[in-house]
Amino acid sequence: MKSKNIAETIEEFLNPMMEEHAFELVEVDFAKEGSNWYLRVYLDKEGGITIEDCELVSRGLEKIMDEHDPIEQPYILEVSSPGIDRALKTEKDFKKYAGRTVELRLFKPIDSRKEFQGTLVGLIDGAIVITEEGQELTFPKKSVSNCKLSVVF
Repeated sequence: MKSKNIAETIEEFLNPMMEEHAFELVEVDFAKEGSNWYLRVYLDKEGGITIEDCELVSRGLEKIMDEHDPIEQPYILEVSSPGIDRALKTEKDFKKYAGRTVELRLFKPIDSRKEFQGTLVGLIDGAIVITEEGQELTFPKKSVSNCKLSVVF
């Protein structure tokens, strides 16, 4: 089974648990790093995720995985929150965090710049729109390598 299919399968397994506990399933990632495979599950909820929430989902997922066994190779399971500097990936993320400060990194520079920081306007017609120093900037989503919430102290 391919990594993307595994992630989608795990999402399906997790959906009932997410609804039951009012968690948001932010992302499931199954990837090889070095010689190890990692199954990473990122959760969120109103008020933030606790270590107990992560433990609950980890134990629940372990039982499901033992029953269905969708992954042939050994892997390391990690369950966590996406963090305060979470990456924005989905349309839902861009709607939810409109008005917040984001850091945006491009694959290729524009006017010798690859990094921008500004207030997120949103995802509009396939482009990420921010305001930086009062100027509205638009970046095609496919040109953006990373867009994440900025941690402002």
